[in-house]
Amino acid sequence: MPITPEHPTLMPFQDSQHSWTDDLPVCKQSGVGFSTNQIYREDGCRQEEHPFEDRSFHFRYDDSTFLYGVFDGHEGTKAANFALQRMAAEILLGQLSGKKTDEEVREVLRQAFIAVERGYLDSIGDILAERASLQFDIPDGLNSYETYQKFPHLVDKLNALNCELSAGTSAVVALIHSGRLYVANVGDSRALLCKTDSNQVLRVVQLSIDHDLSNEDELLRLSRLGLDDKSIRQGSHLGNQENTRCLGNYLVKGGYREFEELAPASVEPIIAEPEIHGGIELDDSCRFLLLMSRGLYKALEEATKTEQVNKELALMAVEQFRVQSTLTGVAQAVVDKIVRIHHDVNMCNSPSIVTSGKREDITLLVRNFNFPLSNALKSPTSPSVRFDPVVQTALVLNSPDQQDGFSTGTQMMNENFDAFTATTSTTSDIYPPVAAPVNKNAKIKPYVDFSEYYRNVERRREEGTLPADIDF
Repeated sequence: MPITPEHPTLMPFQDSQHSWTDDLPVCKQSGVGFSTNQIYREDGCRQEEHPFEDRSFHFRYDDSTFLYGVFDGHEGTKAANFALQRMAAEILLGQLSGKKTDEEVREVLRQAFIAVERGYLDSIGDILAERASLQFDIPDGLNSYETYQKFPHLVDKLNALNCELSAGTSAVVALIHSGRLYVANVGDSRALLCKTDSNQVLRVVQLSIDHDLSNEDELLRLSRLGLDDKSIRQGSHLGNQENTRCLGNYLVKGGYREFEELAPASVEPIIAEPEIHGGIELDDSCRFLLLMSRGLYKALEEATKTEQVNKELALMAVEQFRVQSTLTGVAQAVVDKIVRIHHDVNMCNSPSIVTSGKREDITLLVRNFNFPLSNALKSPTSPSVRFDPVVQTALVLNSPDQQDGFSTGTQMMNENFDAFTATTSTTSDIYPPVAAPVNKNAKIKPYVDFSEYYRNVERRREEGTLPADIDF
């Protein structure tokens, strides 16, 4: 895959590489919000534990095919960057051609995950070779302390290589194809579909599976491979990570026997096989889709102790749909609110509240289907819309009846103001090529009719009932 040295419009957290996916059109019905990880300091200064490791995409391939993904990297960005680029290629470069059944589309997604995993492991061959050479240079029979005392430079280099080989990522991918939604995931990034039931009540459906140590199905799978599920339950990690499935991280796959708790497994215990849901028909009941890294819902769970985090996230999204003008604004506002809640809880210094003292990277992707975005920014594009920019009649807006900025009558319509009409015009009054000079000394046309007042004054004068202090 060709790589150029640098892309000129990189965001601060991105790597200095240009991907072919940069040229894919972005889906305008989606938006992304994010926040980098944070360690909470007593002085309140912001400190990141590591560079931002989340990645995401939201592509429109054609009128009937859209692809979205969130990748939650760990131990660096190597695996997340690779998955970001290759996943789209393994799905959008002709693989969906002729696929009409749900089974066929799901198989495309499954093969995409497997191909990305295989491609990534192939890409780290040089690192594996260098690691094997270093291990060969260290004599057998030495414990860790003795090894470091005699070969400190080799141990340091070996540790650096192991860190590179530990790079992995969770992934949640949503595909819309021919009006149907498919979701595939490994790890603990989530996909939530928000839809209304027959009573028009908003419901939240989680379309992904959390592959972590709280998943009973995953613990059963590991026990069938020969691992002790009781000891696994007591720990917080499986090898060097928390997930039971992921993309990348060679050390818990090809090198899994180096971990004591994984060594008894008959085959590789950490896999890249995705869980796939769909196709789900996207009818009028489907309102919007949320894809997120675990940092989002974990932060909300930790800060609020909620047991219905999916419901809370959906409610936050609905709240922001009502006040934001863009989908990116919706996503970022939800992220910002959760970040603020988590920050306040961690900085409150209450002895009754136990916190982690830090927060993970956060990414939220919102894909709207038909949920109203009340304040959406819209601009007239129809050729039938006319607007004259001359503002001589702007004084009329001081009238109490016109404070809302629009007119329902004819009072504002005159030769200088042609507001918004439904008539088609090809004349030059849409954008006059030469603006008429403004006469600052010209009289302002009357816009209040005093004729009835003058008639009443004249009648009272004739009747002799006009007050004496009124003089005309």
